[in-house]
Amino acid sequence: MRLAVFASGEGTNFQAILDAIDAGTLPAEAVCCVSNTPDAGALSRAKHHNVPTEVIAPASFDTAASFGHALLDALRAYDVTFVALAGYMQKIPPTVVEAYRGSMTNIHPALLPAFGGQGMYGMHVHRAVLEYGVHWTGATVHLVDEEYDHGPIVLQEPVPVYADDTPDALADRVREVEHQLYPEALRLFAEDRVHQDGRTIRIEDAAPRRSPTDSD
Repeated sequence: MRLAVFASGEGTNFQAILDAIDAGTLPAEAVCCVSNTPDAGALSRAKHHNVPTEVIAPASFDTAASFGHALLDALRAYDVTFVALAGYMQKIPPTVVEAYRGSMTNIHPALLPAFGGQGMYGMHVHRAVLEYGVHWTGATVHLVDEEYDHGPIVLQEPVPVYADDTPDALADRVREVEHQLYPEALRLFAEDRVHQDGRTIRIEDAAPRRSPTDSD
């Protein structure tokens, strides 16, 4: 797997991916980090790990199509075979989605389809979870399609919501799960164990996932 990671922020999920590659638990090579902003902390993490970086700002282009062509040119230059969105705050142009359909994932800090869609990212999600009063939230890794947070779900992991939770405290617990879940999902793709049938994802030789209601 020749992996490109797209990130707009601090890049903690990108760091988790890099750590998994370094530990030998993710059979992939991070060949580039792409951001839409030059101030992204993820770019510093990439440079620390000698991963090439590309800053491609959509505001520099007249149309979404030309922005998409620039992204594709960069991905082809690094011979990218898989794209992982990790806190990338920009909608992916349709041409890029089509070129990497089935080979592009995103991680979302809730149990989709709940608390997803346009405008639902980062702390906005955790505030909405607390305002709604649900007892469980979590993290979701899904394939990317043309709609926000809509592609087929690959893996999910639940996180309990406590009565005295704050958005920051909840975000910290969800983030811990994200850092385990995303490298695990990418490993499944790298090992060619993910099979798609419409919106249904089947994991080859998958171990049973623990239910939050299971007892020890």
